[in-house]
Amino acid sequence: MIHWLADPMQNAFMVRALVAATFIGLTCSVIGVFVVLRNLSFIGDGLAHASFAGIVIAYMMKANLYVGGLVVAVLTALGIGSIAKRSELSLDAAIGVLFTAAFALGVLLMSRARSYSSDLQDFLFGNILGVDRLDIILVVTLAAFVLAIVMLLYKELLFSSFDPVMAQASGLPTDFLYYLLLVLLAVTIIVSLQAAGIVLVAALLVTPAATAYQLTTRFGTMMVVSAVVGVVSSVGGLYLSYYLDAASGATIVLTATACFFMALLFSPRRRSLLSAVLASRRAAVRAR
Repeated sequence: MIHWLADPMQNAFMVRALVAATFIGLTCSVIGVFVVLRNLSFIGDGLAHASFAGIVIAYMMKANLYVGGLVVAVLTALGIGSIAKRSELSLDAAIGVLFTAAFALGVLLMSRARSYSSDLQDFLFGNILGVDRLDIILVVTLAAFVLAIVMLLYKELLFSSFDPVMAQASGLPTDFLYYLLLVLLAVTIIVSLQAAGIVLVAALLVTPAATAYQLTTRFGTMMVVSAVVGVVSSVGGLYLSYYLDAASGATIVLTATACFFMALLFSPRRRSLLSAVLASRRAAVRAR
C-alpha cells in the first residue's frame, strides 16, 4: 500500500499535481456548498465557459491565461447578477445569454488565430499533470483568498443564503454578499480549470457538496464533509489516473461521482424513507 502511494511521488509533476489537486478540491467543495444551497449550479458551468474568452484573449496578447480568464469570469458573474436583479429576466436566462456570448467570442477569436498551442485545449479538458511552479503559486494564492473570505464572512454568507429577506431586514448588505459570492465562484472556477477544464469544472463545484447534502442536514458539518469528499476525490482520482493512464480531470470527476452514489445509497434520508415505507406496509398487513 505504501509502495503504491509513494511511487508516483518520485515524479516532480505528480507532486505539483497533488498539491494543486488538494487546494482545488478543498476550494471547490467549500464554495460548492453555497452553490448547491442557493441553486447556482448552472452559473458555475456558465462562468467556466465564459472564462474561455478571456483565456483566448490573454493567449493572443501573450499574457497570463489565468488572469485573462479571471477578468472575464468576474465581469460575466457581475453582469449576470446585475441583469438578473435589475430586469425581468430570470437568473437562468441571464446566464444563458452572457455565457454563450462570451464562449462564442472565445471560439471566434481562437478561429481567427493563425495557430494555437495545446495550452488552450488543456483549459477546455483539464491537464493537472501539466501544472508548473508558477501555476501552483497562483492556485494556492487564489484558493487562500477564497477560503479566507469565506471564513471571515461565514455567518453573513450563511444567513443570506438561507434567508436573504430576513438578512436584509437585519441590516446585512445582501446585494453585496450576493455579488461577492459570484466573484468568489468565478475565482474558484479559474482555480479549477487546470484540473478539470471548462467542460468538467461544474462537477467539482456541485458533486462534493451534493454528496455531503445526502449525509447531513447541518450546514457546518455539510461544509466539512464536502471538503473531505472534494480533497479525497481530487487526490484519489489523480492517483487512479496515474495508474490507469487516463485523463486526470475526467478521473477526478468520476471519482467524485462514485462518492455521490455511495452517499446516496447509504443516505440517512434514504434509510428514513425506506423505514417509513416498510412500517406502512407492516401496518397495512396487520390491518388485514
